[in-house]
Amino acid sequence: MLYQVFSYFRFWLRSGNAHGLHSPFVFGLYNDVIHHDGQFAPFNGIEARRRELLSSPESITVRDFGAGSRLGAGRQRRLRDIARHAAKPARFGQLLFRLVNHFRPATILELGTSLGLTTAYLASPNPGARVVTFEGCPATAAQARHTFGKLGLPNIDLVEGNLDDTLTPALAALPGPIDFAFFDGNHRYEPTVRYFEQCLPYRTERSVFVLDDIHWSAEMERAWQTIRQHPEVMLTVDLFFVGLVFFRKNQPKQHFTLRF
Repeated sequence: MLYQVFSYFRFWLRSGNAHGLHSPFVFGLYNDVIHHDGQFAPFNGIEARRRELLSSPESITVRDFGAGSRLGAGRQRRLRDIARHAAKPARFGQLLFRLVNHFRPATILELGTSLGLTTAYLASPNPGARVVTFEGCPATAAQARHTFGKLGLPNIDLVEGNLDDTLTPALAALPGPIDFAFFDGNHRYEPTVRYFEQCLPYRTERSVFVLDDIHWSAEMERAWQTIRQHPEVMLTVDLFFVGLVFFRKNQPKQHFTLRF
């Protein structure tokens, strides 16, 4: 946590807001989507499910394939603790909802399902979109499926198993390109960059990739810098907690650091 405090201080010193933005695309995105403060009908159901999980006395056996958990090394974890510490806060789930609602992707990937709250935010804007989400832990996946059922979201396909084994065949089975992807499956440098590069052949010029916790650790900051410098990446937006990646052609390479 101390590392993240110093990272946020550095971010704050170099970040800005809408004033001085010379990109019409980013200006509109920042004002109309990122900082949109309106409510959408699906928010109530998803947050009701969050409150249910936060009050649950149930424990599950968690298998963690990622960089570890802030909840400690124990395999038995209470649902309320996972919901409090591992699930993305409403603020960020609702940002993803607005991004999906704005860009209207047909195929959405989520690398890291957890309890399914963020997945629900990705799937709710457009029932016609297909969401493919990946979760390594069987017990956590079962809770996510319960979330999807309670919220009435049939447009989600949950792929269970180690992402190192499941991502490649799932990508090959996609009927079309990846329009939107949210990377939250591993908080280490090598897997993050590898998953990004595995998904690259399936993106289009209009695809949007979102990376979670880009300042979570020195490894994640290095992964973010590597992705920013990739020759196919033309525009990025660093919001500290997440990073947005765009592949728009016919423009100079640009990077923005903005407060959210």
